[in-house]
Amino acid sequence: MRTILGIDPGTNVLGYGIIRCSGRNNAKLVVLGVIELSKYRDHYTKLKVIYERVQHLVDEYKPNEVAIEAPFYGKNVQSMLKLGRAQGVAMAAVLSRSIPIYEYAPRKIKMAITGVGSASKEQVAAMLKNILGEKAFDSEYLDATDGLAAAVCHFFQGEQNETESKVSSWEEFIRKNPGRVKDK
Repeated sequence: MRTILGIDPGTNVLGYGIIRCSGRNNAKLVVLGVIELSKYRDHYTKLKVIYERVQHLVDEYKPNEVAIEAPFYGKNVQSMLKLGRAQGVAMAAVLSRSIPIYEYAPRKIKMAITGVGSASKEQVAAMLKNILGEKAFDSEYLDATDGLAAAVCHFFQGEQNETESKVSSWEEFIRKNPGRVKDK
């Protein structure tokens, strides 16, 4: 059983999602939420809150791994620097508990979830509902589903890496993955 915490770092809203995985094809939603930071005026206070809240999530849910969305370059350099600080503080909170971190570009996460690297946040959220078999997510923010998407992307990557590293032929792949191969 693996528990993966996914984080979408932000300076106004930090989104997160936690899944528990058993086997290669089974992931279940544990919790989905946001850390609301816009009520804090001081950027340094926001960073302190990110550190404390992420550490609390780690202590409460005990993830084995953390997947975090990498900041992307936008037009505003100052925003990029603040976002990088938020990501760094979240990473420090996780590392203080000796948990491995995996970083994914936003396009890679969207591609893993929807098959399209330029998918909208709404499309990602809709696909996550299908993937996880959820009727509705208990969150008003798409930042939460972005955090969840990072966790599911990492789950898929682990599944892919495990399959690739342990299979040396198509016959072996079919034998080890009967549920992933369909007859015509």
